[in-house]
Amino acid sequence: MVWNRLRDAFSGTPTLDGPSKLPPYFPVEPRGCEKHAQKLFECLAKDATEKARDMEKAGYAKSHYPDVEAERLKKLNAREDVAARMKMDGKDVDLSKLPSPDDNPLDECRTLIAYYKRCCDRELKKKKNWILTEPYRVQEEYRYKKSGGE
Repeated sequence: MVWNRLRDAFSGTPTLDGPSKLPPYFPVEPRGCEKHAQKLFECLAKDATEKARDMEKAGYAKSHYPDVEAERLKKLNAREDVAARMKMDGKDVDLSKLPSPDDNPLDECRTLIAYYKRCCDRELKKKKNWILTEPYRVQEEYRYKKSGGE
């Protein structure tokens, strides 16, 4: 455990490649990664959620349907028009504080995701944390019954 902390101290800050996204084992909190997991959970609960809600209020929530995507792009053009009108009125607008359609709410927690991922990749290989990655089977009597045709 001490060896890993020394290695982390000398290796520096971890980085994420590509867009910010949570690892597939995300809600797991293995022993040895409690500190990183709690910091990430707090960031997701506060900063990332606030940014996602701001994007929803502005109408920039991403959708899987093409007609909704077209509406989102219309709002992007409207946002630029509103900023231009406010500049003409004499009000100074900082566009960096306004959400844009291409923002990723997880970017607020990017470094914390990298620390969490590095720690979990190391700790989930240990025997004490194997159970957290094991798939489990639900017994037949606890499964939902099919309502159609039976």
